[in-house]
Amino acid sequence: MKLDDDDFSLFGLPQRQTQDRAAIDASWKALQAQVHPDRFAAQGAAAQRLSAQWAMRVNEAHQRLRDPLKRAAYLCELRGVPLQIHENTRMPTAFLMEQMAWREALDEARGPAEVEALDAEVVKRERELLAEVQGLLDAADDVAASTAAAAQQVRALMFIHRFRSDLDRRLEALGQ
Repeated sequence: MKLDDDDFSLFGLPQRQTQDRAAIDASWKALQAQVHPDRFAAQGAAAQRLSAQWAMRVNEAHQRLRDPLKRAAYLCELRGVPLQIHENTRMPTAFLMEQMAWREALDEARGPAEVEALDAEVVKRERELLAEVQGLLDAADDVAASTAAAAQQVRALMFIHRFRSDLDRRLEALGQ
């Protein structure tokens, strides 16, 4: 086990999108038990600093692996397909139209029920895209092409994630 191992290797998991959340959490707990700074209290400041680095590394990996969107983005990066979320904002026209329709529906929503109905629609689309990303990243054929396609879907999911935050804020403003 090395600090620069990829998250999957660190957690003893296969490098794929499909993961068992319980296995991720179990690996995290086992690793935390090994590297927790309290275990190294009697070994001096240097051992405690190293242990703290390890604990932070394990926690960061856990955050990435347990979240399907973060895991997908990380897999794309590991496979040499950076997301370039600030440089590459191009999206398919159909997706942009969908986003515009959602924004308009949110602007026109007058009550919590309308916002919740829109949220349900967006959640459904988010699940569909996550399933597509999973299929693309776990495909055995043409890994480079499927990862590039997955990266575009991951960027779309990031847009959806931000929109869902807007929906949450609107519900809060409406007192829900």
